Amino acid sequence: MRTSGCGSWRPISRTSCAATARLRVVDEGETYLVVDKPGDLMCHPTTGDEYSSLISRLRMYLGEEVQPHFVNRLDRETSGLVLVSKGDHKFWCRAFEDAEKTYWAVVHGWPSQEEGVIDAPLGPLRGSLVRIKQAVALDGKPAVTHWKVLQRLPGGKALLEARPETGRMHQIRVHLSYLGHPVVGDKIYGSDESFFVEHLDYGWTERLERQLGVRRHLLSAVRLRLRDYDWRAEPPEDISSYLGGL
Repeated sequence: MRTSGCGSWRPISRTSCAATARLRVVDEGETYLVVDKPGDLMCHPTTGDEYSSLISRLRMYLGEEVQPHFVNRLDRETSGLVLVSKGDHKFWCRAFEDAEKTYWAVVHGWPSQEEGVIDAPLGPLRGSLVRIKQAVALDGKPAVTHWKVLQRLPGGKALLEARPETGRMHQIRVHLSYLGHPVVGDKIYGSDESFFVEHLDYGWTERLERQLGVRRHLLSAVRLRLRDYDWRAEPPEDISSYLGGL
């Protein structure tokens, strides 16, 4: 099995360096690329410069001769491993259907059990201030998340490992909130969804600083296994510092 670790800076089209594109490459082959996406970076652009989305940075890295396609995507504020095809996109999408995905999340509260499985269908939450907000819904799509406690932290918080079997929108965040342990910093599925609207309209405010304390939700994709590959990424600095370097 091919195992790749925490990422390194790689050349951009043989002439520049990945630092120029602000891109951390974990592994690269002839038809694929695995990168470690930072938090607060969109996969696809809306507005901004060439650094404002992951796809733009990938195009800087690969040059005009290669067209990158996402095999998986992460929410804007979620950090971690993203698999990108440089060719044979259908092959990598089929392979990803059987992938084992592992996330780390810092959550509010101490779960009463050490591990468990959340089997609860998900669908849009009608009537929410947040158009994209999801919720557990009887008529939703099947969604299953395995979780276990890795560390109980001071201040009534915990570090959890989450392994989703399915890939629904916001699945881990919704399921952990449904469990009663929302991800720290989550502006949608935490205590008040108006935090998300406020941040969208005004950016990071004094109220958000007081109420949330961290600028993004503390969720990161730290491991991705499929076929003969096993890719890993260290949790980012904001999670590591929050855990005291654990």
